[in-house]
Amino acid sequence: MAARGTACIVALLALLPPLAHAESNSELLDRLVRAYPDALSAHDDTTITWRDGTVMPVDDGVSGKPFDQLLRNASILDQMRQPYPSGPAAAPAPDVDPGRFRNEAFFKKMYGDCHTAEVRRNLVTITWLPRSWGKPVQVTRVNGVAERLKQISAEIDALDPALRAAAFPIAGVLSCRAVADTGRMSMHGYAAAIDLNLKVSDYWLWAGKSKTIPYKNRMPREIVDIFERHGFIWGGKWYHYDTMHFEYRPELLEK
Repeated sequence: MAARGTACIVALLALLPPLAHAESNSELLDRLVRAYPDALSAHDDTTITWRDGTVMPVDDGVSGKPFDQLLRNASILDQMRQPYPSGPAAAPAPDVDPGRFRNEAFFKKMYGDCHTAEVRRNLVTITWLPRSWGKPVQVTRVNGVAERLKQISAEIDALDPALRAAAFPIAGVLSCRAVADTGRMSMHGYAAAIDLNLKVSDYWLWAGKSKTIPYKNRMPREIVDIFERHGFIWGGKWYHYDTMHFEYRPELLEK
């Protein structure tokens, strides 16, 4: 009887989904290098190497950082610690903000400093939603962001009018400013993010500061799916949600 019971347990365990694999630092850095092939060439245990020969440390040696410190002083490895969820949106657990930890030196090296001419020299003009809105916007060409946004625009333009209405008028692309609650440069400062229609958007600070943040979202999943297919993460999957916001972060989507 005991043997039969053991066999049943083994059989039941075999039907359970496998536990999520916690990626090693090396695997995280592999994904980072694969995500930005035009910019990055290699990594070892402690550094990444850029294609121009620049070597940059991936860790600052500080472990156990509290959430606020991760927002303000993330290492390159820190910015990949929280996995970005696939599938439909669900209310995230407190302080689960995959993608909000950003190493400013990394992105400034990638896209340039918006306080100088570095970002502007890489700007190109695309037409956002030619069939529905048809206004020019300037975005970075670095990492093919401009071409990806053109493809996204075409796919959204082909949606039902009730869905694509959430994607225009846009609230902005390039804006050389810090994130409100971190003091660190926004991805808008690199022209690698886009904010969609304010009228159908929700932002955590609009809900007022309290111990818990009630989750809100009105952005159609169809639009989110299109952006994610092209390497953009969505602020609606953050506990500190920003549902109008999409930024190019393929390292968090690449499997």
